[in-house]
Amino acid sequence: MSVFDYTAKKLSISSWIWIHPRQSLSKNTIRPQPLKTKPTLNPLQPARKWLDQVKVHNPKQAHYLCQLIPAQCPFERDIKLFGRTLLHIPPLCKLNPLYEETVALRFRAMCYLADECGEDISAYC
Repeated sequence: MSVFDYTAKKLSISSWIWIHPRQSLSKNTIRPQPLKTKPTLNPLQPARKWLDQVKVHNPKQAHYLCQLIPAQCPFERDIKLFGRTLLHIPPLCKLNPLYEETVALRFRAMCYLADECGEDISAYC
């Protein structure tokens, strides 16, 4: 017996016929509905938008922003006793929900000072 004859006898004719997926669904078939997402309440969204829209157009304002917003997290500390580290306090700034926007604002101020005003910004790095 050849492979073709064996396969032809074992397969039913229904497996050789292709049925379009839409034709196979009857009218009474329940189709899955797309998941509906709940609108999320984000009370900080207006503050985020405001910080993203602040334009730096004054050197005095840019200097003030660079001095006001720290380059590194001021809360990170190592508590040492007799030269040995007892406790490390991790940077907590990343817990601030407006951290990304404030860092971006500081970066825009530094770019304004360097590009537009031609000032040295190494004091703020």
